[in-house]
Amino acid sequence: MPRALGELEDAVMTRVWQWNRPVTVREVLEDLQQERSIAYTTVMTVMDNLHQKGWVRREVDGRAYRYTAVSTRAAYSAALMNEAWSRSDNPAAALVAFFGMMSAEQREALQDAVRIVAPALPGAPEAEPGDKAEPEEKAASGGEPGAEGDFPAGEAPPDSGR
Repeated sequence: MPRALGELEDAVMTRVWQWNRPVTVREVLEDLQQERSIAYTTVMTVMDNLHQKGWVRREVDGRAYRYTAVSTRAAYSAALMNEAWSRSDNPAAALVAFFGMMSAEQREALQDAVRIVAPALPGAPEAEPGDKAEPEEKAASGGEPGAEGDFPAGEAPPDSGR
């Protein structure tokens, strides 16, 4: 996928998350046009693609659709990282290179995440008294309000379809 398309998908999703309400193609278009010249049909295609990939749901409102996010930014980011990692012919080398690009804050967040998920992994040792771990709720949601569990009740994570 061309980098520009991925950036446009991210820009559209950012608006859907920020506004936290059903949005139309026209609303997203008008906001994007403050930053760049873009056609209505381009935004419509991107939003349709996001719907086909399962990242937004849509409902008919008159002659238009209103789009709503299906999951959180954290879940979306995780799926993008998983997709990129799964495309590597050497996943271990890809992870080493990725870790090498991380800032100190990102490495600390990774260590916190590993401490949280490690006890749930098969064959993981029991937690030692005094082990530091962040509250699972905060880490799972990426700190975003309303992100509990990342997906609405009864819905599975969408396949990014890329």
